[in-house]
Amino acid sequence: MRVAYSPIYRYQLPPKHRFPMDKYTLLPEQLLYEGTLTESQFFTAAPLTEEAILRTHTAAYWSKLRDGSLSAKEARAIGFPMRPELIARGRVIAQGTLDCARYAFRDGVALNIAGGTHHAFADWGEGFCVFNDIAIAANELLATGEIERALIIDLDVHQGNGTASIFAHEPRVFTFSMHGARNYPTRKERSDLDIGLPDGTGDEVYLETLSNHLYGLLDGLRPDIVFYLSGVDVLESDKLGRLSLSLRGCMERDRLVLHACHERALPVAISMGGGYSERLAIIIEAHANTYRVASSLYD
Repeated sequence: MRVAYSPIYRYQLPPKHRFPMDKYTLLPEQLLYEGTLTESQFFTAAPLTEEAILRTHTAAYWSKLRDGSLSAKEARAIGFPMRPELIARGRVIAQGTLDCARYAFRDGVALNIAGGTHHAFADWGEGFCVFNDIAIAANELLATGEIERALIIDLDVHQGNGTASIFAHEPRVFTFSMHGARNYPTRKERSDLDIGLPDGTGDEVYLETLSNHLYGLLDGLRPDIVFYLSGVDVLESDKLGRLSLSLRGCMERDRLVLHACHERALPVAISMGGGYSERLAIIIEAHANTYRVASSLYD
């Protein structure tokens, strides 16, 4: 089991943005401390090539990012101060997800400590997302002929609107988003399958709803790879989430997805997605559970 991580993930933002970024330092430390991972399982990706960026994002958008010429309105939509270091970070994260997909072909599963930037559209970014890492990876694998069909399982609490838009006319990529119906974004795009959950949805209903759709998708589509966005902002403690999963329920969600893929010998590339609980320890525990479940099934 290989894991993408780089010190650039810890890019320092201004104080008001810094709290959710701390997990990129603490999560790998926790996984090493408890023995879920060893140092040899981590790898550092190179920056994503311009060619790969342009398979997913438009030349005009990439030029603005590269040259630092986004308008103030475009930068506000992304939500981070736009600096060259942030663009460099995004390129490494996106390449990490692509590398994870290729490791998953060999090992069954691979995970990116970051990623899940599903609000980035082909021609703009929003919601703290600059590049769409999963879309980039899927498009690159299609272009090189390494896959013929991909399934994206997006279980972040927010709809993967950028991903849905990018693949709206691409039949080789099936987008499945299960999210809070009343949560961001206000204007939803159309995934191949969208399930909007009401506020307060808890473990039992969430897991039953997921299982009612998951197995049919896997068996009906028979994808060459599954991209899994395992955001932990579904937790009851999450200040942005509006759903009510427990830590145990969130872990069982991961187990449900990964066990189903493991049984069918489907490679899985996992990106972490969001998590905004008030206590950082809860965010780390929830993300660490994803790695624990993966390790128990694949190691």
